[in-house]
Amino acid sequence: MTQPRDAGSDQPRGRLWLADLLWRLGCVQFGDFSLGRTVRNSPIYINPKLIVSQPEALARVGELMDDELQLAMSMRNPHVERFDLIAGVPIGGLHIATALSLQMRVPLIYARPRAPGDEPGRRPQIEGSYRPGQTTLIVDDLAAGGGSLVEAVESLRSAGLRVRDAAVLIDREQGATRRLEPLGVRLHPTLTLDVLLTFLHGEQRIDPDDYRASMAYLHREGEPRSEFDQ
Repeated sequence: MTQPRDAGSDQPRGRLWLADLLWRLGCVQFGDFSLGRTVRNSPIYINPKLIVSQPEALARVGELMDDELQLAMSMRNPHVERFDLIAGVPIGGLHIATALSLQMRVPLIYARPRAPGDEPGRRPQIEGSYRPGQTTLIVDDLAAGGGSLVEAVESLRSAGLRVRDAAVLIDREQGATRRLEPLGVRLHPTLTLDVLLTFLHGEQRIDPDDYRASMAYLHREGEPRSEFDQ
């Protein structure tokens, strides 16, 4: 399925614009990758941090996420609860959260990552101004197993903040949704791995063998879902 393209432009709109951007910036690579606690022997690697070096693209990412969130909040049964703060997940999510904060004019905060020597149960330090009871939207660049998102939820709630939703630029569909559900947090990806691969394959950007290997990996390791039509 192909989205309409911008009038007078060869660039696709919306989510597929993001897929096209990731490809053009070299954020998508194929090979054999193991990253963190979730990604093992993956045939595809996605590095959205390269967007930080493209100011215009970063600003447009903020606009795209704003559009998606405004739509979700305006529904009769809103998919996203209205929020007072945006909390970026260090380190990768901070530049995306900053772009969204500037676009929406919503204050930004973030919780410092726990250091290896921190005492168990130590309250995390929240950078930025906030008041207990405020509703906070978590923002990250990439979700895989959801570990960093869960840690962010726990850190923010320990500071007295309400967290009901997390927005990510890309969801690898490898368990983040399932890990957040017991916490009462909904995951809202702008783009999923399934849609990214389908777009690149349909546009003949990638080798068919890489597409088949990546889709097989997704079906084997991922959680069955598609956000394309939501």
